[in-house]
Amino acid sequence: MSPGKALAFLLVFIVPALMPAAAWLAAWSGRPDLMAWFPLFFLFVFLPAVDYLLGHDPVNVPVARERAVAQRVWFKALTLACLPVQLGLLAWSAHWFVQADLGPVGAAGWLLSQGVVGGILAINTAHELIHKDGRLEPVAGGLLLASVGYHGFKIEHLRGHHVHVSTPEDASSARLGQSLWGFLPRALWRNTLNAWRLEAARLRGRGLPAVHWRNEMIGWTGVWLALATAFALWLGPVGLAFFLLQGVFAAGSLEVINYIEHYGLERRRDADGRYERTTHLHSWNSDFALSNLLLFQLQRHSDHHAFPKRRYAILRHHADSPQLPGGYSAMFVLALVPPLWHRVIDPRVRAFRDALPG
Repeated sequence: MSPGKALAFLLVFIVPALMPAAAWLAAWSGRPDLMAWFPLFFLFVFLPAVDYLLGHDPVNVPVARERAVAQRVWFKALTLACLPVQLGLLAWSAHWFVQADLGPVGAAGWLLSQGVVGGILAINTAHELIHKDGRLEPVAGGLLLASVGYHGFKIEHLRGHHVHVSTPEDASSARLGQSLWGFLPRALWRNTLNAWRLEAARLRGRGLPAVHWRNEMIGWTGVWLALATAFALWLGPVGLAFFLLQGVFAAGSLEVINYIEHYGLERRRDADGRYERTTHLHSWNSDFALSNLLLFQLQRHSDHHAFPKRRYAILRHHADSPQLPGGYSAMFVLALVPPLWHRVIDPRVRAFRDALPG
C-alpha cells in the first residue's frame, strides 16, 4: 500500500467533524434548524456525487505484502483513536443540542445526523475492532457499541451473523423482494434478542446460569446504563432523550447497511443439508474509492465475510463478487425508497444468481 493511501484513511475523521461544522454553519447563517441537517446532506448528497466523480479503486495489496501492511501500528491506531473521538463528540453534541434553539425540525435533523455519524464512527469502527484477537481492540469495540446502545452487535455479529449470513436464519440478511421497512424493525429486534440468547447459551455450555457476572450482555448493558445515567445527571431529561435517540438512529443506520450488504444473496445447501461455506460470493461488493476510505473499506464486504479477521487495510476487491452500482451512501438513499431499490437491484440479484455455476 502506498504511503498516500495509508494517510488517506485519516479522511475517516471527516465524518465526526461534520457535527461541529454544522454548528458553525448554524451560527454563521442564523438558521440552526436548517444547518442541523448539513451532515446528512454531506453524507447522502455530496458524498455520492464525489464518489461517482472520483470513481473506483479495485487495487489490492500484493499478497506477499499483506502481512507486513496488516501489522503496521498506524492502521490499528486509527481505529482505536475513534473511541475517544466518539465519546468526546457525543458529549459535545449533546451539550450543543440542549443549549441550541433548534425547534422541532432542527432537533430531528440533529438527532438523525448524530445517529448516522455514530453509525459510521462508532458501529462501523467497532465492527472492525471486535473481529480482532487480544483484549484491547474487542474492548474498545464494545465501548463504542455501548455508546450507541447497540452492544448486542458485539455478540450477535460474531456468533450469529457470520455463522448464518445469507440464510433464512440470519435476521441481517434480507431476502429478494423484501422491503427495507419490513426488514429494519425485525432486524433490530431479533438481533438484540439473539445476542442475549447466544450469551446465555455460551454460559450454559460452561455450566453457569444466564444471570452471571460473566454474561457479556449484562456487562455491556451496565456500561450503556452508566452512560445514560451520566447524560441524564449532566443535561437532564433532554440530555437523556438525546443519548437514547441517537443510539436508536445509529443502530438503525447499521441495519440499513446490513440490508444493502446481503440483499437477495443466498448460500446453497449441500447434499448433507448444511449450507455451503461462506465466500466472497455472499456479500455485495463496492470499490468506490472515497466512500471506502471514509468507512475503513467496509464496502469490500465480500472479502470480509470470506476472511473475517483480515484487517481493513488489506481487504481485497473481488471482481467476481456481486457489485453494487454505487457506494453505501448512494445505496442507503436508494434503499429508503423500496420501489426504486427493487427496480435497480433486483435485476442484478437475478443476473448474479443466473451466472452462478450449477
